[in-house]
Amino acid sequence: MPWLNWPNRITIARIVLVAPLVICLLNLNEGWPGWRHVTLVLFVLLAGSDGIDGFLARRLHEETPLGKFLDPLADKLLIACAVVILAIDATAVPGFRLPSWVPVIAVGKDLLTVIGFLLVHATTDKYFIRPRFLGKACTLVQFVMVALVLLGPDLPQAARPVVALSWWIASGLAIAAVVDYLRIGNRFAAEQHRAAIAP
Repeated sequence: MPWLNWPNRITIARIVLVAPLVICLLNLNEGWPGWRHVTLVLFVLLAGSDGIDGFLARRLHEETPLGKFLDPLADKLLIACAVVILAIDATAVPGFRLPSWVPVIAVGKDLLTVIGFLLVHATTDKYFIRPRFLGKACTLVQFVMVALVLLGPDLPQAARPVVALSWWIASGLAIAAVVDYLRIGNRFAAEQHRAAIAP
């Protein structure tokens, strides 16, 4: 199967491993104190592999439409599951619960992006997947934010304000990324419409 190359296998593995990550997140405040560190290690591995599949795809010249679709999907699943669970009192890291507006903005950004993708396809009959700098920057900062929250209790007191700062930066980038995606998607749809009616 030519579509099942190594970059896509890594991406699919990332998606599958979201399930055990969710289990770890849900058990953060259970009896065993090691849950948080296991969760942190697993999250860092999944977040770190985000760059590996893309690097291999470019290096091996094995970029595929499936890979371009699955890679952002894996990121969205990983971030959405983490921020929602870490914003719930029962499963939050003690002293570092994410404010409710953080998952609302993070998940809202992904929903609006998916809706925009579907609208562009519905109006142009074409799939428009184009990675953007703001989107990549947002994903990177969201990864750092979740890692900092999980690491929070181990940070020195003076460094703990950095965790809250990461909430604001990640949320600001998410809003900027949505605006950028909507703008570029609307431009693409307009270009396709003009090309369709041109004599």
